[in-house]
Amino acid sequence: MKVAILAGGYGTRFGKLTEHLPKPMIPVGPYPILWHIMRSYAHYGFDDFVLCLGYKASLIKDYFLNFEVYNNDFTLDFARPEEQRQKVHRGNRPMFYPKVTLVYTGLDTMTGGRIKRIADHLDGDEFLLTYGDGVSDLNINDLLAFHRGHGKLATLTAVFPPPKFGDLKLDADRVTDFSEKKHRHGNFVNGGFYVFNREVLRYLDNDTTCVLEKEPLERLAREGQLMAYQHNGFWQCMDTTRDMEFLNRAWTERNAPWKVWDDDYLD
Repeated sequence: MKVAILAGGYGTRFGKLTEHLPKPMIPVGPYPILWHIMRSYAHYGFDDFVLCLGYKASLIKDYFLNFEVYNNDFTLDFARPEEQRQKVHRGNRPMFYPKVTLVYTGLDTMTGGRIKRIADHLDGDEFLLTYGDGVSDLNINDLLAFHRGHGKLATLTAVFPPPKFGDLKLDADRVTDFSEKKHRHGNFVNGGFYVFNREVLRYLDNDTTCVLEKEPLERLAREGQLMAYQHNGFWQCMDTTRDMEFLNRAWTERNAPWKVWDDDYLD
């Protein structure tokens, strides 16, 4: 089954950082966040990806063209002929060698238009979809089983947004309980991990203004074709530099909940 990843946005909330780097390539630890997302899917056996590119697509293409060099140590022996000059030392990095199709879907194309433009690369009756800026400890196999069990066209993952502020309980002006950013509560939100039947593509169009999260998902919901898999575990998008710092700190402290694979942490 193909995994489509939306990786074409501008990431404007990051200011100067994304003037030089597309958001999916912002590092968490030694790897881009895009690598973390793909590694999570691969852990569950889904390692065939289609990337929807746009802003600074060339940098993402370069990363995958040189994937082994970026993710392993290597030796260059300039005394050898050019075709024998480079030796990559596999084994000192986590073994992860995906199949990746990179598709330029337009600079300003919205999410629905990007998905429609990769339709020719989405063979099969179902495909997985996510965004290039969010990580979770979601079990993809459980998500897929839920989707196949209800028989509808589309499934999204409902998550609780991570708490950003401490919880206060008050009795008049007196604080009776103080809890610093521990509890996930409130309303579920769309966590961005989808399973779609191929028929969902009929709800999209090739226009740059087609936004998946507006008319297509709204129509699927009206028609009773959109279901929600409720995930109560870890989920974190990377919308701001604060989010980026949180994810990097979790990785550095070797306490990254989204790291469901078994390889060692790397600094």
